[in-house]
Amino acid sequence: MLAKLNNIEDYACRFLLAIFVLLLFSQVILRVVFGIGLAWMEELARYAFVWFVFLGAAHATHLSAHNRLQTHINLLPRKMANGILLFVDLIWVGFSLTLAYKSLDLISLLTEFPYESPALGWSLVYVYYIFPIAFTLMAFRVLQVQYLKLVKGIEPGDVDQDEVNKITEAESNDAQNAGNVKVGN
Repeated sequence: MLAKLNNIEDYACRFLLAIFVLLLFSQVILRVVFGIGLAWMEELARYAFVWFVFLGAAHATHLSAHNRLQTHINLLPRKMANGILLFVDLIWVGFSLTLAYKSLDLISLLTEFPYESPALGWSLVYVYYIFPIAFTLMAFRVLQVQYLKLVKGIEPGDVDQDEVNKITEAESNDAQNAGNVKVGN
């Protein structure tokens, strides 16, 4: 089930980013080449970007890819560092759940006093649904990472370092392959 959730998050983020980029690119072409702009295109791009940012934040949480000032934590004994990180993550969970709850209040207000987006005519209730979805998902993902670390003993990897390793390994392989190629006479 978690693998399906990971895939949904991943593909939703990719889709939203692609929509955002395509809409903005189209808008630029329309303005520069034809001298026209479409308000609905800009508005839809904005909403796709907002959804992308908040879903991306939840997705980054499950990858343990959020930035932390952890240099001082890494100097501590592992058990103490895990305790501090658990405490901080529990604060993060509380904050996320509070924001999810408060965003439901905002959505209920928008349901009671409807407001439509200017260009698309959409009820902003649908746009604002990202807040309870993303913050609830983020709280779940923080708890998931802590569970995997503290109960299962699975340490989250360093996403940035993993990417650097992939690049350096690819460069190393390319250099080896280039060295193995013999020049014919």
